[in-house]
Amino acid sequence: MTQPRRNRSRSKRRAIYCPDHGTYLDSVSQKYPLYTTEPEHLQQRGLSRLRSLTVIAGYGTVPLTGEWLEAFWCDYCQETRWYHVHRTVANRYMVVAAPEHLWMQASGVILPTGNPSVSEFTRRQARQTQYQGIKDFRRIG
Repeated sequence: MTQPRRNRSRSKRRAIYCPDHGTYLDSVSQKYPLYTTEPEHLQQRGLSRLRSLTVIAGYGTVPLTGEWLEAFWCDYCQETRWYHVHRTVANRYMVVAAPEHLWMQASGVILPTGNPSVSEFTRRQARQTQYQGIKDFRRIG
C-alpha cells in the first residue's frame, strides 16, 4: 500500500517577476484592491456597454476581482516599486508599473496630498516630533 500523496507540488510563493529584469519580486506591502464606479472601466475588461451600465446603475461601486495595487522589492534594481497586479488564468500574474489614475480606484489607500478636510494646522501638528506647548497657539499679527 502506498503512502497518501501530500500536496508538495504546489508552489508556496506567487510567481510574480519584475517586468524589466525578469527576477522574482518580493512583496513589501499589503494588497490594495481596486474598484470602479465608471462603466468604461468594465467595458475595458470585457463587459458589453449595456451590461456595464446596468451593473454600475445597480451597484454603484463594483470591485475589480483579480486586480490590485501592491509594492514589490526587486533584488536587481535594489528598490521598491508599486505595481498594478492582474491575476490571469491558471494563477499567472501580469504586473505593470502602477499608473497614477489607479490610485483613485484603490480602496484603503492614503492620498499623498492628504485628506482635504483636514486643516493645515492639524497636518503641521501631526508632523511635529516635539511638543511646543502654548507657542503653537500664539497669535500671528
